[in-house]
Amino acid sequence: MRILVIEDEKKIADFIKRGLKEEGYAVDLAIDGENGLFLAKTNDYDLILLDLMLPKIDGITVCKMLREEKNPSPIIMLTAKDALKDKVTGLDAGADDYLTKPFAFEELLARIRAILRKKGERQATKLEIDDLSLDLYTHKVTRSGKEIELTSKEYTLLEYLMRNAGKVVTRTMISEHVWDIDFDTFTNVIDVYINYLRNKIDSGAKKKLIQTVRGRGYILKG
Repeated sequence: MRILVIEDEKKIADFIKRGLKEEGYAVDLAIDGENGLFLAKTNDYDLILLDLMLPKIDGITVCKMLREEKNPSPIIMLTAKDALKDKVTGLDAGADDYLTKPFAFEELLARIRAILRKKGERQATKLEIDDLSLDLYTHKVTRSGKEIELTSKEYTLLEYLMRNAGKVVTRTMISEHVWDIDFDTFTNVIDVYINYLRNKIDSGAKKKLIQTVRGRGYILKG
C-alpha cells in the first residue's frame, strides 16, 4: 500500500511517515498543498492523509480539485479544527474520514484499515493463494501451515503480489506501490527482494508461486 501524507508541520509529518513505514506502508510526503496536489495527480495512491491548513493551497481546495478530476484515492482529513462545521466542510469536499489532532497513532491506523477494507477486494481479512496465506491484520504469513518470518518490506512486496495474483506486475508498478517516491528505479533492489521472497516462500516447495515473466515483470499464481 502506498500512502501520500500532505502535512506542513514537520514533527507531525515525520511522526506519521515513520510510523506508517514501520507498519509496512510506502509513504510519500508533501509539506504544502501545491506539491501535494501535484503528487496526488501524478502517482497512484491507495490513500491520502490530508491536513486542512496548508500553505499555498489549503486542504479543502486540494480535496475538491482531486474529486473534480475524479481522483479515486480515499482521503482522510487531519486537522486541529474540531468544530462540527469544519468536519462537515471537509466531508462535503470529498473526504472519506476526518481525524482531529492530536490523535493516537493506533486510531489513525484503525481508520486507515477501515477505509482500505471498503475498497473492493480489501473486504477480506486474509489473502490466500494455493497453500500460501497472508493475514492482513496480524501480518502473519504461512505456507502449508508453516509460519514464515518476513521483514516489513518483504511483507509489503508479498502483499502487493498477492493482491494482484494471476496478473503480471512490472518493476515500475512494484516500485510505485511498495517503495516511496525517492526510490531509485535504476537499481536492482526489486530483483533482490523478489529473490528474498522466493527463498522464503518457494524454497523447498514443489510448486513455485513466484514466477518471472521475461521482459515484463513478475507474477504470483497458484
